[in-house]
Amino acid sequence: MVGRRTLGIPLLLVLTSLSLTGCREAAVRYNTRYMSLMQERMPRVLPIPVDGVVAVQLENSWGQYREGGRRHKGIDILAPRNTPIRSVTEGIVEIKGMRGLGGQVVTITGPGGYRHYYAHLEEYGPQAIGDWVEAGEIIGYVGNSGNAAVSPTHLHYGIYAPSGVAINPYPYLRHGEPFAIQTAAK
Repeated sequence: MVGRRTLGIPLLLVLTSLSLTGCREAAVRYNTRYMSLMQERMPRVLPIPVDGVVAVQLENSWGQYREGGRRHKGIDILAPRNTPIRSVTEGIVEIKGMRGLGGQVVTITGPGGYRHYYAHLEEYGPQAIGDWVEAGEIIGYVGNSGNAAVSPTHLHYGIYAPSGVAINPYPYLRHGEPFAIQTAAK
């Protein structure tokens, strides 16, 4: 009986070290991918994040006055409730959850450390905080959560520099194209 128990402990240690080795390798790969992302430049033209919206439908609402003496730090993209919202860049899900005025939000850290802020969502995509997303991946659905509860459904989209300073997203989107949406054949 003692011999079997002694054999089990070394076997358990070997199996544990193998699984930890796999985790370390995955962490190194992920870290390399993240570091590469941080060294990339943010694209000068971004695709439109809301399905079915084209550039001529965008309005530059950047800087408009809001209640409480605030200024609008993004643009609002009007669309019907539950319209898919797609990540404009590859990156990492940094925030996913309820955030004050924004309601249900998702923030993706993309190339160069720029943060892409998607607010007033109805629902979230399947990603978790820390997940890698590709450009074009659905990260949520249009709604009017947060302080937009009495407004028409829309996506509030903002961009923040690595320093935290808000940047007008309109110049990046005004020449952008919508994502090509694959539809199932009938």
